[in-house]
Amino acid sequence: MKLLRGRPLLWPALAGLAQAASIALPVSGQAQGWLQVLSLAILAGNWARNAQSTDPLRMALHRAVWFTGVFATAWLGGSFWWLYVSMHDVGGLPAPLAGMAVLLLAVALSLFYAAASAAWVALSWAVSLRAWPWFSSLLFAAFWTLAELMRGQWFTGFPWGAGGYAHVDGVQSVWAPWVGVYGMGFVASLLAMRLALSGWHWRALKPVAAVALLSWAVQAWSPAFTASAGSGQVELLQANITQNEKFDVRSGIRDALQWYDERLRASQQALVVAPETAIPLLRQYLPEGYWSGLQEHFAQPDRPLALVGVPLGSQTLGYANAVVALGPEGQTDYRYDKHHLVPFGEFIPPGFGWFVRQMRIPLGDFSSGRADQPSITWQGQRLSPNICYEDLFGEELAARFKDGAKAPTVLVNVSNIAWFGNTLAVDQHLNISRMRAMELGRPMLRATNTGATAIIDHQGRVTQQLPRFTRGTLVGTYEGRTGLTPYARWAAAWGLLPLWGLCGVIVLIGAVRRRLA
Repeated sequence: MKLLRGRPLLWPALAGLAQAASIALPVSGQAQGWLQVLSLAILAGNWARNAQSTDPLRMALHRAVWFTGVFATAWLGGSFWWLYVSMHDVGGLPAPLAGMAVLLLAVALSLFYAAASAAWVALSWAVSLRAWPWFSSLLFAAFWTLAELMRGQWFTGFPWGAGGYAHVDGVQSVWAPWVGVYGMGFVASLLAMRLALSGWHWRALKPVAAVALLSWAVQAWSPAFTASAGSGQVELLQANITQNEKFDVRSGIRDALQWYDERLRASQQALVVAPETAIPLLRQYLPEGYWSGLQEHFAQPDRPLALVGVPLGSQTLGYANAVVALGPEGQTDYRYDKHHLVPFGEFIPPGFGWFVRQMRIPLGDFSSGRADQPSITWQGQRLSPNICYEDLFGEELAARFKDGAKAPTVLVNVSNIAWFGNTLAVDQHLNISRMRAMELGRPMLRATNTGATAIIDHQGRVTQQLPRFTRGTLVGTYEGRTGLTPYARWAAAWGLLPLWGLCGVIVLIGAVRRRLA
């Protein structure tokens, strides 16, 4: 404590970095829910102290906004610092410009949380927080969750590093099929403010025990929301081609075409999956007979179904980041086009063409596919692809569950995280996929270029995983599931509107309380 006196920005920066580490610890890559709650409690304590300050409101707001801005910038920058790798190491953007781009993105997104701090302090100003500890905590959770929702949905959305992902393991994980990642973040932020208001006294054990007991009760008495739809065999391919080589004609392209052709043809499993842009060329530029040869191979009776990531389109029709099917029984007509595209990497926001032109990113302006693309039916399973970044948006995947009779039984993610090198992005993305499996009650099959290639069951457990940054295939068994979790039901029907509405009602009550105070 003494070492930090006189360094007002060090506390929020350290707390923010701890928040980032809670999503996936360096080295181990494991999520740490306790660290997320404790680091957020430091921020909550700052809000509470400023709300109870005897200084003028303007000064209190200024301190809260600055503290929160530094916290959020450190947290977000610490969560996605690896964007620097994609822009500088891969894209060739000058180091100062790449570093500044990451910092500015973190600062811009931190504004949502800074605004939330100002609103909470203003509504709680000169109101006895200790007289209403649970409501004050609910109000904090509402504002924090609103900031998370804004970051996750506004301006195309960038929800990477949301606090709820820290709870993919641990006691709070039981809430995933009920309320999803943002709901879990709501519960965590409620607990964080409750801890802050306890003054770090032994009384803090009471709210911790209450949340733990309620979570245990939910786990003990929750019904089985889903049932088995049968099992299947799958082979997931991982070529381990670096991003710097991926589009090099003399190395990466030649290597990818040869290796994936051999592995796809050699597969003896019922389903074989190749990752995002495994075939790195548009089909019209492939060697003569390459694609037709694969189609003829898989069209023969008793062949497996192959799902292959490949870019499609032309300059006239536009380009798509797609997954196509190769197989018998007319399955070759199936195609899935990525719906939620990555800003700058896959589409150019208006006014930023100059920025993208500074980087060497091929096919950087894709067209978006429809949101309601169907699953592909194969051997009693309904396989629903999603491509890389798309599995950050659980509410968009949940939209595929509107009709329970046609809902996916298996989720299939194809990704290429080679853009970000050997960084925590790999572990963070694995935890994101695990969260989607828990929310929707479906297994997630992950085929990636460099890792983490894995089979995740419907409870979010990694049952098998291929060593990262190695070339190989993962052969394993998955179990499809039918039935709908509560989250799948309400998110399919209304998206995230229920959470927006709940938080809005709490804020409205807080405004009324403030008016009557």
